[in-house]
Amino acid sequence: MPTVHSDETPGRFSAENDSLLERFCVPLLLGGQNPDGGWGYRRDAPSSVEATSWALLALLGLQKSAQVEQATRSGLDWLLRVQLADGSWPAFAGLPQGCWVTAPATLALFTHKQSSEHISRGLQWLCKCRPAEGGWLWRLRERFLKHGIVVRQDSSLKGWSWTPGTASWVEPTCYSLIALRHISKELHPPEAPERMQLAEKMLLDRACPQGGWNSGNPLVYGAAGIPRVGPTAWALLALLDFPDGTKIRESLEWLEQFYPRIEGPASLSLAHLCLVAHERPMPPLEPALAALSLNNHFFDDILATAWAVIALRSEPEWLRNGNTQRTSV
Repeated sequence: MPTVHSDETPGRFSAENDSLLERFCVPLLLGGQNPDGGWGYRRDAPSSVEATSWALLALLGLQKSAQVEQATRSGLDWLLRVQLADGSWPAFAGLPQGCWVTAPATLALFTHKQSSEHISRGLQWLCKCRPAEGGWLWRLRERFLKHGIVVRQDSSLKGWSWTPGTASWVEPTCYSLIALRHISKELHPPEAPERMQLAEKMLLDRACPQGGWNSGNPLVYGAAGIPRVGPTAWALLALLDFPDGTKIRESLEWLEQFYPRIEGPASLSLAHLCLVAHERPMPPLEPALAALSLNNHFFDDILATAWAVIALRSEPEWLRNGNTQRTSV
């Protein structure tokens, strides 16, 4: 496990350093924590639930030290404090409405063995939260605007939205599925299995014709959607328990082929994590990330750093221990 070197300067990396993870990523992550215990998207930015959740998941596998344990405890306390009365989490502390960040928050709390009551209430909110598809306004729009001609998707299939009452999108659906797959079934509300199956079908329906996923629709005005690395990696991680069906094979092949052209550390880390989880042979990640840092100085982003820490370690617990197994695509 990596050792934290707190005397290193976050935000700088040189080829002489012996470990990108130990000498750069971990100090940057620890140095980016705010006094309130949370993390923002960048150093000194206001604490956000998404950045805090992924920072906590990144810290989980580090060698125990007083600094790591204090950072973890402070982050968990902040996350517990900002949960809303309805069980959801807002994007930032003080906002009145919960949203998609409830999924990574519950995942972080469960993985750190925190309060079952807080986690259970978060999952209840997630499973009761319904997107706009299928409502009467949605059906009316489809009827009069011929929505089905513009985009090709099955609107009866529902995932999760970025904010309640809006349309399903790929990435928030993936985050919720990953959280529900990992978190113990004893904490699931009764409607969880049905919501998960519907969302999994929605993801498969939204795959681009040539493989991969973009943020939303696979076809618009008859033109095939262009896959993107982030949504593709998240979708393949969310569908990790599925058999190797055609859409999944095509998407893995697209991601493998595109991998050498990835230029961002967040996308590179997610793609590497995804392909390794699917047991595809991969070159070492650290040299490629180090080159990106040397050439482009991308690592001032807390999310990118957290995902890099996770991807540079062995496969994380929240991918290894899925508690649902699928038998068909």
